[in-house]
Amino acid sequence: MTRHDNYPDDYLRAVLGKVQSIALVGASPKPDRPSFGVMRFLLAHGYRVFPVNPGQAGKEILGQTVYATLADLPEAVDMIDVFRAPEYLGAVVEEAKSLAIPPKVIWGQLSVRDDEAASRAEAAGMTVVMDRCPAIEIPRLGL
Repeated sequence: MTRHDNYPDDYLRAVLGKVQSIALVGASPKPDRPSFGVMRFLLAHGYRVFPVNPGQAGKEILGQTVYATLADLPEAVDMIDVFRAPEYLGAVVEEAKSLAIPPKVIWGQLSVRDDEAASRAEAAGMTVVMDRCPAIEIPRLGL
């Protein structure tokens, strides 16, 4: 189990290095929302991003079709990036565990941390990063 108070740069590099497709849970169509900016950043850096937001399902955000749930995604993803309040992380982990092909990584955005949910994800074989933003870490690490 990983300690979630501090992540070595090599750990974050390894996590981000194995990711090509990302489900962005809590994606927003509003340009002023952090999830919109991060999604734009990830798309610009060559990741395939699948926005997940039940209230926007069937619409598009940044040219990508929005899905209601993780189970609705058209393919398995490497990482789930969670833009929901910390109390929802556990439900996202449970949904991820139920997928035919679970993701390799659960990533909780800034302020998204739930150690119990992280333990359950790790017990299911997923790598967990919490309270970090890939749009900050990728440039900082020179990826």
